[in-house]
Amino acid sequence: MAWKKVAEKDAVAPGKGREFVVDGKRIAVFNQDGFHALDSVCVHQDGSLAPGKLDGDIVECPLHFWHYNIKTGELMDYIKGVKLQTYNVEVKKDGIYLDV
Repeated sequence: MAWKKVAEKDAVAPGKGREFVVDGKRIAVFNQDGFHALDSVCVHQDGSLAPGKLDGDIVECPLHFWHYNIKTGELMDYIKGVKLQTYNVEVKKDGIYLDV
């Protein structure tokens, strides 16, 4: 894995998410009590989680309302044991970096 800059520090508003494509991977970065990153594609029908509604650490997929923990990647309903890949995030003076 290697650290890659994905955005400027203010690119993701507090309480929101934004999708970035890094090395061909769709990754959602959320600004919710710190920055968190996970694969952006819902396992249900490949919808992006980035525009989903946040409630604490849980993001709701805007397509069909599946719920994921943004810190662990764990799917919270329907299928047990499903987890999206998560990524370490570091905010530096010049931007947001992901370990991908």
